[in-house]
Amino acid sequence: MKRFILPLVFTMIFLAGCFVSSTGAGAVGADRRQLFLISSETMNQSANLAYAKTLQSARQEKALNIDPVLTKRVQAIGKRLIAQVGAFREDALKWDWQVNVINSNTLNAWCMPGGKIAVYSGLIKNLSLTDAQIAAVMGHEIAHALREHSREQASTDQLKNIGIFAVSTAAGLGDTATGLINLATQYTISLPFSRSHETEADHIGTELMARAGYDPHEAVTVWEKMSKKSGDSVPEILSTHPSNASRIKDLKEIAKKVEPLYLAAQKAN
Repeated sequence: MKRFILPLVFTMIFLAGCFVSSTGAGAVGADRRQLFLISSETMNQSANLAYAKTLQSARQEKALNIDPVLTKRVQAIGKRLIAQVGAFREDALKWDWQVNVINSNTLNAWCMPGGKIAVYSGLIKNLSLTDAQIAAVMGHEIAHALREHSREQASTDQLKNIGIFAVSTAAGLGDTATGLINLATQYTISLPFSRSHETEADHIGTELMARAGYDPHEAVTVWEKMSKKSGDSVPEILSTHPSNASRIKDLKEIAKKVEPLYLAAQKAN
């Protein structure tokens, strides 16, 4: 009996040390403790490789930043949002942030670990998004990176030995370049985030846009637009968090909560 109890105790002690919060609470209280088994270095290395591959593919297809006006617009919005990430974690101010626009009708955007952002032109053009609404989307995606949701989800799967970890082990990929690229690609783009992750990203993203001087109530508008546009099909960006009454209600409450930050930012400007 003891031979089973001792390993269990050590495992529990080990796991307890792996539960930390990746961010400060901010005004929205985003300080839930998270399980991290994958190192941030591994996830960031994976993101760098995956992002470079994505940009290379877009460049070869002549779809990378082909509209200079739109690219400048998106990068300017991103700069304002990134300037506010210190409200949740100071180290993120020193990340190697990159913002690029990919010409595609896909209604999507994402931010890989370490601040590697891609916004698809179709999201902006098909929904006629204003700057504030673009800020809502980008803030949401930046929030995923700040909270390290990709790393958290990968850690959970590693603990269960499922998904990419089971496949990588069977194929003997380990930490090879292919394995690393797949890690960030899977957990940032391909696989859906959990409902709790999406709620956290909503909250943090809305606070970021408010601090950057964008009306937080526009976060509600942009999700309503995407929901109406989807019709019977669901855009990739809404695949795990359809815009329903409860979500809209939650966003309205968060927008009201962070509105003083928006008003303060407006006065400062």
